[in-house]
Amino acid sequence: MPAPRRLVVLVSGTGTLLQAVLDAAAEPGYPAAVVAVGADRAGTEGVERARRAGLPTFVEPLAEHPDRASWNRALLDRVRGFGPDVVVGAGFMKVVSPSFLDGLRCPMLNTHPSLLPSFPGAHAVRDALAAGVAVSGATVHRVDAGLDTGPVLGHAEVPVLPGDTETTLHERIKTEERRLLVEVIRRITRADARTAPRQPQT
Repeated sequence: MPAPRRLVVLVSGTGTLLQAVLDAAAEPGYPAAVVAVGADRAGTEGVERARRAGLPTFVEPLAEHPDRASWNRALLDRVRGFGPDVVVGAGFMKVVSPSFLDGLRCPMLNTHPSLLPSFPGAHAVRDALAAGVAVSGATVHRVDAGLDTGPVLGHAEVPVLPGDTETTLHERIKTEERRLLVEVIRRITRADARTAPRQPQT
């Protein structure tokens, strides 16, 4: 069996997406393992989840840098230090630069609470309700230089119910988002393990 592919997960909040990946990675045969968790601010429950799981963690706050370029370089150094095969933005609420993505030398995935390319941006659930759509959902996509514009790797549909609020719809989307992220990681890391040589840790 190939060695599990190395995941570095970036979080900004409670870490429920991270927990879904940790739970999946604990199952026999899952083709990926979380090797480190990073955050853009201190005191997040996501980082605490990682610590309870015995994982290395790091925090790289934007406010501690003179500009975003400096923060991107520092974040890149932190992430690359763990030799990831895939980086996962799991509720990570910062936009990274093209130079960060180029420097990773591996894919970065992100989740989004809409069926991209519809409703990109920070208020996707609110925007979907305002548009009156009958179906919304979750997307996992590869991060590129745009805002939620990278190649779609998976969709999960969630019906919009009568009386839905932003909160109720978002909660149902989050359930599908967690499931979808686990499945997309499974699919792409299993394929990668069959076709790509293991990268040395640097």
